[in-house]
Amino acid sequence: MTPTIELALDLIQRPSVTPEDEGCQDLMISRLEPLGFKVEKLRFGEVENIWLRRGDSAPLLAFAGHTDVVPTGPVEKWDNPPFSPCVDENGMLQGRGAADMKGSLAAMITACEAFVAEHPDHKGSIAFLITSDEEGPAQNGTVKVIEHLEARNEKIDWCIVGEPSSTHQVGDIIKNGRRGSMHGHLVIRGIQGHVAYPHLARNPVHEVALALTELTGEEWDQGNDFFPPTSFQIWHIHAGEGASNVIPGKCEVNFNFRFSPEVTDKELQSRVLTILDRHNLEYDIEWHVSGQPFLTRPGALVNAAKESIKAETGIESELSTSGGTSDGRFIAPTGAQVVELGPVNATIHKVNECVKASDLDDLGRIYQGILKRLLA
Repeated sequence: MTPTIELALDLIQRPSVTPEDEGCQDLMISRLEPLGFKVEKLRFGEVENIWLRRGDSAPLLAFAGHTDVVPTGPVEKWDNPPFSPCVDENGMLQGRGAADMKGSLAAMITACEAFVAEHPDHKGSIAFLITSDEEGPAQNGTVKVIEHLEARNEKIDWCIVGEPSSTHQVGDIIKNGRRGSMHGHLVIRGIQGHVAYPHLARNPVHEVALALTELTGEEWDQGNDFFPPTSFQIWHIHAGEGASNVIPGKCEVNFNFRFSPEVTDKELQSRVLTILDRHNLEYDIEWHVSGQPFLTRPGALVNAAKESIKAETGIESELSTSGGTSDGRFIAPTGAQVVELGPVNATIHKVNECVKASDLDDLGRIYQGILKRLLA
């Protein structure tokens, strides 16, 4: 069994359901501190974070990731206990966090061990930014560590986030950006009444229906060469007073925008309000922006990643900005080049999460190749 797989098994068997770490970060420290990494433990609220750095000069290449995992779901539906990882007869590493993202963490560490052994006097610096709050509210994790680093003007030049970016084979997709994400909570006020006397009431469901149709049919932008068009999705509607003969007094609608850089969150808010006002609704609305869009254009980091993937796997990687948000959204605004590069994401957050064990070994060599191209 390879060092990467052995380390991945050790990490996965720790039940670090967000925001718990369960000793994963200490395990990582025990591997990296002997290589000359200086250790900072940064606890914010109930969240454990670490910042480890080897070297004092620029450029700084940082690996970013998280030790927390999502809940297992029904344990009885797993073929193998989720926190008793194993490599099955098909070469699949099974366990919660195998793909998202303890496999990547193991590959990052073994890549650094191999690189430092070959290049003890490498250029620049290497760092690890690790949190246990990526799968949770993401309020006391990476965002706080970045604020801490920014306060002392410590800048990341290149950042590799180990999120499971691949689709069919490790390295086939590199995420070089992400769309922004904005949530809206809309409450339409009506007048409650008896369904037999609708003239004495005002049904907020009826009133908002045409506005929602207009919102779902709106073209918010056309995207660009790197981003698909902005998407508006309603994910929850609630109305009713619990009785079939009562017209409700309010209707609540929750929706989400995944938006490209072709439009700002403020522009989207303004356009939504214009549509709502055009339908003469009485409403209240709250907004929450969980991340702004970011993009890393082809350059030193993207090129090094693509070249390393080609050298190790023979495939030409595609650049993509699809998918959800990641902690890259907190790092990119500092000016860092950010890519997400990790294993196949087919089973993330599912029962029987797994990843091909050999993919993690490939991933470790890919990370090592990036280090060589940028810092050797």
